[in-house]
Amino acid sequence: MTEEEGIALDPHFADRFEREEKPPCQLYLISPPALDDSFAGRLAVALDAAPVAAFQLRLKGIDEHAVAAAAAPLQRICADRDVAFIINDSIALAKRLGADGVHLGQEDGDPREAREVLGREAQIGVTCHASRHLAMEAGEAGADYVAFGAFYATATKEARFHAEPAILSWWGTLSGIPSVAIGGITPANAAPLVEAGADFLAVSGAVWNDPDGEAAAVRKFAGVLAQR
Repeated sequence: MTEEEGIALDPHFADRFEREEKPPCQLYLISPPALDDSFAGRLAVALDAAPVAAFQLRLKGIDEHAVAAAAAPLQRICADRDVAFIINDSIALAKRLGADGVHLGQEDGDPREAREVLGREAQIGVTCHASRHLAMEAGEAGADYVAFGAFYATATKEARFHAEPAILSWWGTLSGIPSVAIGGITPANAAPLVEAGADFLAVSGAVWNDPDGEAAAVRKFAGVLAQR
């Protein structure tokens, strides 16, 4: 049985196993749901503030030609800073743009198809909600990372699933495939996810809506990530 069928993970599950020391957790930025003309500059400021591993362009309900036009300057900014540029949902758009990878929801295509289209070097991520079963399927299909969440309430998108930090620890004992924690993560609540073994923290509103600005927000996260 899985947790979807009512069997919850023991929060101390991973304590039974000897875990190898992992590299520091890294920041994975996601775009706000709508962009204005100032966003390219804001992205550059955020990426220059502290280390960021990846940036995902996630624009829902917009024509792909418009997304491609918006992507061009953002992709250059990421490339200049050696930050992976990831497209949300669309394998075809990731191919068209020559993006570094694609992030797939459960209804956005198969990782095997993405690999065939995008090649061996592409970074392919898969949303797995709070499901151990979906994570195992994604790993078997060749995903480069699995994303669990939402861990906290979020205003960025509707969260139909809630994940507990224990799933990150469980995955870390089972698989060498990196995990991404997502959903309502802020500098104030990120520490338990880092401690549980998340390899990346995916954040959006906590950076773009920080009253102190995106650079300050990225530096706040950097302070939390350095604690592992």
